[in-house]
Amino acid sequence: MKKDFDFWWRLLRPHTLTASLVPVLVGSMYAFSCTRTLHFGLFLAMLIASCAIQVATNLFNEYYDYVRGLDTKDSVGIGGTIVHDGASPQFVLGLALGFYGLAALLGIYICANSSWYLLLIGAFCMLVGYLYTGGPFPISSSPFGEVFAGGFLGTGVICIAFYIQTGLLNWHVAAVSLPVAVLIGLILTGNNIRDRVGDAANGRHTLVILLGHKRSVQMLSMLFAFCYLWVAGLIFFGGHSVWLLASYFSIPTARQAVEKFRPEGQQPKQMMPAMILVSKTNTTFGLGLALGLLVETFLPML
Repeated sequence: MKKDFDFWWRLLRPHTLTASLVPVLVGSMYAFSCTRTLHFGLFLAMLIASCAIQVATNLFNEYYDYVRGLDTKDSVGIGGTIVHDGASPQFVLGLALGFYGLAALLGIYICANSSWYLLLIGAFCMLVGYLYTGGPFPISSSPFGEVFAGGFLGTGVICIAFYIQTGLLNWHVAAVSLPVAVLIGLILTGNNIRDRVGDAANGRHTLVILLGHKRSVQMLSMLFAFCYLWVAGLIFFGGHSVWLLASYFSIPTARQAVEKFRPEGQQPKQMMPAMILVSKTNTTFGLGLALGLLVETFLPML
């Protein structure tokens, strides 16, 4: 087993970490827009801890997909380091636990500077991260994978990032977090559309399998539209400025993703570009939303 750059890239999947970075940025920028202060140490700790939990979740996914026989040499996707590169399953599992340890240490620092109640919330988030692919009933194999991913990585992380900076929580934070949560869930939807046939053969019951290809793509399109309409609602009814429309720069990418997913009968490898476009939509949308929240701090009247 050669542990070169490509090996670590495929194993740790750093290109997927925007799903962790974006919620921390959105929550922190919203906190800054409310208080005009930012505790940089807490911001950085939250950023690294969120990424560490996601990397650990990716590694648990790698390990349990191998153990359950879901990953083979013919598998298509961003993982599969055990079957393709000969990584030891024990090494992958140990690395996952190591990243959890790093997240726990950073969590203690965050709690010491905000609230110790967050320790319980953080522990629960880590448990969900493990149960997403681990345990006897993996969340990722159920119709609720997107809900858990969006709820915890999206709304949960944004609310925590906001709280540790302000000491407050309100419905405005949850409202801002909703489109980000939806888009994170759609990353999983894109992944499940690609893997639908193989997942069904392996006994999984994802939402995409229940809906079928055509209706899953229709759902993808409708939820993209919902996110942009929700931002408009935040501007017209939520007291935010038009700077939040920076998130609309992601519309062309979202449209391309839907169009590339639309043809039925594609092989998994043919749908990889569409999957990447869904992830890019989340990144561009989230960065635009975070930028809008930052700019409206100084130019709130527009």
